[in-house]
Amino acid sequence: MLDFPRWKRIAIWASVILLSLFAVPSLLPEAMRAKLPSWYASQTINLGLDLAGGSYILLEAKTEDVAATQIEAMRERISTEMRRQPRVAIGDISTRGGQISFMVRDATQVDAAREKLLSLTGGGAGMTGQREWDIEVRDTTRFVLTPTQAGLRLTVENAMKDATEVVRRRIDELGTREPTIIQQGTNRIVVQVPGLSDPKALKALLGKTARLEFKLVDVTADPAAVARGQAPAGSQILPYPAQGTPIAVKRSAIISGDQLTDARQTYDENQQPAVSFNFNSEGGRRFARVTQENIGKPFAIIVDNQVISAPNIQTAIMGGSGQITGGGFTVDTANQLAIALRSGKLPVDLTIVQESTVSPELGADSIKAGVTAAIIATVAVIAFMVMTYGRFGIYSTIAVVLNILMILAVMAFLRATLTLPGIAGFVLTIGTAVDANVLINERIREERRRGRSVLQSLELGYKEASRTIFEANVTHAIAGFIMLILGSGPIRGFAVVLLLGIASSVFTAVTFTRMLVAGWMRRNRPTDIHI
Repeated sequence: MLDFPRWKRIAIWASVILLSLFAVPSLLPEAMRAKLPSWYASQTINLGLDLAGGSYILLEAKTEDVAATQIEAMRERISTEMRRQPRVAIGDISTRGGQISFMVRDATQVDAAREKLLSLTGGGAGMTGQREWDIEVRDTTRFVLTPTQAGLRLTVENAMKDATEVVRRRIDELGTREPTIIQQGTNRIVVQVPGLSDPKALKALLGKTARLEFKLVDVTADPAAVARGQAPAGSQILPYPAQGTPIAVKRSAIISGDQLTDARQTYDENQQPAVSFNFNSEGGRRFARVTQENIGKPFAIIVDNQVISAPNIQTAIMGGSGQITGGGFTVDTANQLAIALRSGKLPVDLTIVQESTVSPELGADSIKAGVTAAIIATVAVIAFMVMTYGRFGIYSTIAVVLNILMILAVMAFLRATLTLPGIAGFVLTIGTAVDANVLINERIREERRRGRSVLQSLELGYKEASRTIFEANVTHAIAGFIMLILGSGPIRGFAVVLLLGIASSVFTAVTFTRMLVAGWMRRNRPTDIHI
């Protein structure tokens, strides 16, 4: 019991003092925290939406558009694959009726075309073993590809996972702290951003698909036909706000935003807001080749199926970089587009179906009530322990206070978010933090009643009770980990505080109080204890 080496005492005190210091910024008001060094003042607990206020947005994906996107992507892949060696000559590819169809010009190449299609569609089956595309040959030379229901479901699932990640990256670019972004159901995404009282910029950013494409302008198109909505085969009509009339562009993109590595808000030669971008090595080589082959021809810069500008290619554009101008940008809109391009395009269109703003005053009331409850709980626990166990109750009280400070410090260090359920877990932790000391103290009483000496009673009390304490807390920790892994939102907030409370309470109640008792025993050598 008395064997507590100096290095161990120094390590325990150093840990306790250091953690207590890191808990201080979270307890200070904003005015006092501003006077602290920035690296120290930043060690504070993040408050969740229910405490700090902020914005809540529910996004819904237009999953019906996923099929069209899937078909268009496969059309481009087929067109590219058939041009590769051994080349297969095919006619125009149609995407009408939710199917892809084309004709092989040479009947002797039907088998070669089938092999290429099977390689593109993974043999007609996905990783789940279910066919994602049905491949059919009609009239001996016409291929028809139809997406299966299993393939559509898988595409929707993957699109929602990608969309959730893109939304997360875009919100992170805004510099917000600890947003909550989770998928709800099959086609919805919940976004909670604490501390954001004006969600206008956020809504504008999340509603932008940010699909960047570069396509050649179809100079053969008749302007009158384009105005009527008629485009030549292999082309499509897109709006061109800067020109005031629609424009016909080739359906196949010469390059897309998937090959971007960076995008930033800059200014053009007229000092107007613009967006500069850089391609990766593959995109840079392709951009240089296409511009070199089409000098003198116009090409369209397209964002979300809307032409931003359509300049002529004056010379080959080398170096893998470019600039989007002529979009009537402001600094804010250019910056939003740059963020959207950097974070990647949304694989599916998202619309806002529900939004709300939580007032910070509501969170302030919750914090006040939580702090009041914590103070009452702490005072009641301290009074009970001191009256029941005397000196050992005082040691338990010190352990409870340090336990609170350690939880705050670790949460601040981990940048964890405190929510209203987290406060409930906090108050619960205070009430259960002294359970270990109650077990230890009662075991010491029992050993004294059996006639053991003071030293033996203390030694056995801590040794035997510690086994029970660890076993009980392991079961609590298992439940906490399950809530942390499977839960979301409020459940995770409660689980985080619960797990931190378990770890800190075991340390303070067992190791720290044992050190205090051992020090008292060495100094006073009592012949009896009152507990």
